[in-house]
Amino acid sequence: MKIIIFGANELGCMIATEFFEDNDITIIGNEEGQTDAFSKLDIAYVVGHGSNINVLDSADIKNTDIFIACTENDEANIVACLTAKQMGRLKTVCFVSKTENVDSLSLVRGSKYKNELFIDYILWPEELLTQEIFRLITVPQAIDVENFANGKARLLEYRIGESSIFLNKKLKDISFPEETLIVGITRDNVLFIPDGETELLLNDKVIFMGSVYSLDILATKFFNDKNRVKNITIIGGGNVGLILAQNLEKIGIKIKIIEKDYKRCEELTENLKSTLVLHGDGTDVELMKNESIEDSDIVVSVTNSDEKNLLCSLLAKQLGVRRVITRVSKNANVHLFEKVGIDVAISENTAAIDVIENHLIKTDIDILATVDMGQGEVIEINFSHDIPNIKLKDLKLPCKAIIAIVQRRNKIIIPNGATQLFFGDNLIIFTLKENSDKIKEYFKRFKP
Repeated sequence: MKIIIFGANELGCMIATEFFEDNDITIIGNEEGQTDAFSKLDIAYVVGHGSNINVLDSADIKNTDIFIACTENDEANIVACLTAKQMGRLKTVCFVSKTENVDSLSLVRGSKYKNELFIDYILWPEELLTQEIFRLITVPQAIDVENFANGKARLLEYRIGESSIFLNKKLKDISFPEETLIVGITRDNVLFIPDGETELLLNDKVIFMGSVYSLDILATKFFNDKNRVKNITIIGGGNVGLILAQNLEKIGIKIKIIEKDYKRCEELTENLKSTLVLHGDGTDVELMKNESIEDSDIVVSVTNSDEKNLLCSLLAKQLGVRRVITRVSKNANVHLFEKVGIDVAISENTAAIDVIENHLIKTDIDILATVDMGQGEVIEINFSHDIPNIKLKDLKLPCKAIIAIVQRRNKIIIPNGATQLFFGDNLIIFTLKENSDKIKEYFKRFKP
């Protein structure tokens, strides 16, 4: 697949790094953008602007499958996508960051003008980040949450702490709720699929899949989450802080926002109904003490600076906050933040790249979710085999993978080896990223 990326910046480099091994990548950017990071990749580089017809011709736009505009300038991205769309039969992806452009491009649901635009995918990374943080808040202690099968099934990821009743126990010796499976474990930043002999160690990140009901029982019984989140402090009143607060107000959570810019505080007050807006700095120890930050169930730090988010988060942890969720702009900082004690570090750019991969790159197989920085994938495959009496144990998978959910019409089944498969079943499978193609090829043999 040929992909052109307009934007020789950190996001453009992340996208190129993610996809260059299996695709033909061309970067369009200025001369200053030709950094060592790009030179290490097997990609082409064209100097110029993504809306210039001659530059697009030089990048071979007519034979391009996907055009991605991800500069820091919304207007440049929009014009480049519209120009590229007129020059080739391709899909366009436009990154935006300004609220007014989001509205104009009809990212807001229900706009009657949505189909008038000739841009295929409009990505607002801040909105994707906000959605992910909201899911984490509404499922206490989870560090990742994904829903499947119309909300009837779920993936949850938890970290094994010192007080966990699972610590130093083998999976075969733990009695989990019915309809619950452990499908993956991340240890020292490496994801693997466990077996019954696998022992859970301190700081392991454990991935569960199952029915929503069974995972609710898991959370209540094993992770002591009987008391739901009641109050949250948000540090940073930008777009993410505002939208997150608006969503949390709808479910009755008590919120404080700490924002350094006084004018922005006035805007927040006008747009929020019950949220307490405080003018101040999240790194101010006295302010945090005076506001009894330790009483917050969760502190969410979502300023535009990784360095400030890290300082605010560490201060909150030092003052006794049990759980901290932190925004990370630089992908490389995610593991660093978690290593120094931040409970959950989330990159908005990673969420955006997942959308590109799931909806544009791998279109021949339905990728429902990616986990742990893309190391694992949850894929959906329609089982089109019409020979009767085939059971799960009859499948000889070519590599490690777990069929975690069988969706049969409106019913979900958490299967075992004796589960019988029928024509038309949707199989939701967890596997490592490098094995997803093997799983796809295996199930092609069952096509009618």
